[in-house]
Amino acid sequence: MRVRKLTLAAMALAAGLSLTACQNDDGTDETSAPPAASAPSSSDGGSGSTGSDQAGGQDSAGKSPNGTGGADGTGGGTGEDGTAAAKCRTDELEITAMDATVDGDTEGTVAVDLKNGGGRACTLAGYAGVDLKTNAGSLSAERTGEQAPPIVLKDGENVTFGITYPINNTGGSGVRITGLVVTPPNETKSVTLDWPGGASLPASDSPGSPVKVGPMGSAGQGG
Repeated sequence: MRVRKLTLAAMALAAGLSLTACQNDDGTDETSAPPAASAPSSSDGGSGSTGSDQAGGQDSAGKSPNGTGGADGTGGGTGEDGTAAAKCRTDELEITAMDATVDGDTEGTVAVDLKNGGGRACTLAGYAGVDLKTNAGSLSAERTGEQAPPIVLKDGENVTFGITYPINNTGGSGVRITGLVVTPPNETKSVTLDWPGGASLPASDSPGSPVKVGPMGSAGQGG
C-alpha cells in the first residue's frame, strides 16, 4: 500500500514538471515582455488626422476645394480679404431706376441700379424679381434667359440690370403703369419705385408677359 502511494505522488510530480515545461518552452520570460506600442495620437496632424484641416472640407493648404463654398456656406464670390462674400440683403442696397431708352429703339428700356451700402462686400447672383403695378393688376417680368454669374460688390459699388418693354404707339390708352416693384436676387423683401419709363403698355391678348428682365450686369456696371 505504501508503494502505491509513492507511485501516485511520483506521477503527480512528473505531470507538474511536464506542464511547466510546456508553458515556457518558447523561452520567453513573460515578466520581461516589452510594453505594447501605443496608438498614434490623431492630434499630431499626420495621415490619420481628423483635425480641422480635413474635418472642415479643406485641402492641405487650408483652402476650401472648388465647389464646396466659402466659410459661411454661401458658395458665392469672395471679398477683398479672400473670404466668401455673403449675399446682398435688400436693406443693404440702395435701389434706383431710370429711363434708358434710346431714340429709335423699338423697345423701351428701364435701367435698375443696385448700390451696396452695407459696409461690407456682398454677392448678387441671378435675376431680380420685377413686377409692374398697373391699373389692370400686377404684371411680372419674364427672364431673358441669359447666364447670370455671381457679382461681388464691394461697399459703395453698384451694378445695373435692364428691363425692356413694348412701347405703346398704338394711339390708345393701353395699360397704365403705376409703379415698379423690385426684389433683389435670393431675397423676399421688395422695394417699390416710381416707374421712369413709358406711361403705358399696349393692350394685348398674347399669352406671356411682354416685359423682360435681364440678369445682374445686363445694363452695365458702375464703380
